[in-house]
Amino acid sequence: MKRKSVGAFFDFDKTLLMEESPKLGIRYMWDRKMISFAYVIKIIFANFFYERNIISDETMAHLLLTFYRNRSLETFQAGADDYYHNIIKPHLAPNILKRVHKHREDDHVLILISAGIRYLLEPVVKDLGFDFLLCTDLETGADGLLTGRAKGPVCSGINKKQYAFRLANDLDLDLLRSFAYGNHHSDIPMLEMVGNPHAVEPNDILRKIARKRNWPTLTYY
Repeated sequence: MKRKSVGAFFDFDKTLLMEESPKLGIRYMWDRKMISFAYVIKIIFANFFYERNIISDETMAHLLLTFYRNRSLETFQAGADDYYHNIIKPHLAPNILKRVHKHREDDHVLILISAGIRYLLEPVVKDLGFDFLLCTDLETGADGLLTGRAKGPVCSGINKKQYAFRLANDLDLDLLRSFAYGNHHSDIPMLEMVGNPHAVEPNDILRKIARKRNWPTLTYY
């Protein structure tokens, strides 16, 4: 009987990436006058409540997506590679990158799984050699412009676990031997799914859970 494959699921923001990618993106767009003051203030207030666990990861994602309303996806796709190499890549976590490379050497199936948007994450997948990308897609309206909403469920919390479990089932992965990496308590459903969960620079809630369950805790360096 053929032995099942082992998967390695990596969250992106504050896990493989040492920053919140929306924070980098908002700063980038503000400097280029692509974003309104009202939107920035809205996100600052929302982030205040998000960091205190008053609003969920999914709610925060929906608020961030409103930026895209009535814009063309092609405009963002055209600059995605340059944006990744110049803005995102310098903030990748060295210690977690080593984990990615080690899993590839071990011939594990590499999966990037994030609430982030597909066009922003595709260059990451291409550059680092991930096998699959599970993420949030943007909805396009009848006029061909973005609606500012997600197409389907945002890839966060229990939705992230469902996306991961569906792929694991399709690939016939051995979840007991598989690995997962996350930083936020919204990642707990995904982390619980595998036999080798890892908390990366975890927030307070995840840190307590990881300590209680003897999950390894990793740092960026």
